[in-house]
Amino acid sequence: MALTDSTTGNVIRDYSIEQLKDAANLMRGYDLIALCAAGSGHAGGTLSVMDITAALYLKVANHDPQNPSWPDRDRIIWSTGHNAPSLYLGLAVAGFCPVEDVMTLRKLGSPYQGHPHWLKLPGVEVSTGSLGQGLSIAVGMALAAKLDGKHHKTFCLMGDGEQQEGQIWEAAMEAGHFHLDNLIGIIDCNRPQIDGWVKDVMNVEPLAAKYSSFGWEVLRIDGHDMNHVADALQQAKSAVGRPVVILADTVKGEGVSFMQGQAGWHGKAPNYEELTRALSELGLSERIPVQQLRDKAKQYQVQVEQKLDAAMPKF
Repeated sequence: MALTDSTTGNVIRDYSIEQLKDAANLMRGYDLIALCAAGSGHAGGTLSVMDITAALYLKVANHDPQNPSWPDRDRIIWSTGHNAPSLYLGLAVAGFCPVEDVMTLRKLGSPYQGHPHWLKLPGVEVSTGSLGQGLSIAVGMALAAKLDGKHHKTFCLMGDGEQQEGQIWEAAMEAGHFHLDNLIGIIDCNRPQIDGWVKDVMNVEPLAAKYSSFGWEVLRIDGHDMNHVADALQQAKSAVGRPVVILADTVKGEGVSFMQGQAGWHGKAPNYEELTRALSELGLSERIPVQQLRDKAKQYQVQVEQKLDAAMPKF
């Protein structure tokens, strides 16, 4: 299943692998436009995780855009909260919100903040961003589901640099101890982090051996091969007796030559010239209404400034 009508149980839409590839590419383009309009954000990681986002939100996770609080939905926790634009675009393309609204990213009053806020946007499960904490939340949700006799899955997206956080390993130990086979961890192994390469800042490998020693089943995949991504996520949902972690080998800044593998693009947004070049490389220059979306962001900003001006005391 995937996108599901929670009332009838019918699948709303079943994406093919080719359609998922195309969706991921489009989502990369929308991501870069939103970041450019915001003037800040995280290009590298949002691009590297986008294939996983597309497969998870459009094909694998059971959820209903018309009923975001459906009790039997799968939960998706973004421990890497700074990659929020990927989350927002996953929700938008799945039908939870309009894609063009994501262009208000990081603007005052927008529900599309730099880190996800669950009270502001339906479909966001948890407010995250402090690295290392998401897996603990996911473990709690998965354990609660077991205690309540529920059968939904809990997914937790993490980064490889995030594995340097000690809290990750406390959560990993607990998940193994309670045999949480309804928990699926996904690590975006894109290698660079904000201060350089993960192996140089503080090496986290061998991740496979470490998670295995805590009682997890480990799957290692090419995180940009949509067949591998979709198959691994489906396989993980069928696990019995222990949690699963998917180690997805990816490229930071995937799809854009001058961003790929560059730690400097961890927390950087493209300017207009860079955006134009990036969209051309992605083959999206003529497919996405760039100026219309940029105008949407500008109009929102004007409205915000007018409200602020009206609220200011006049002497």
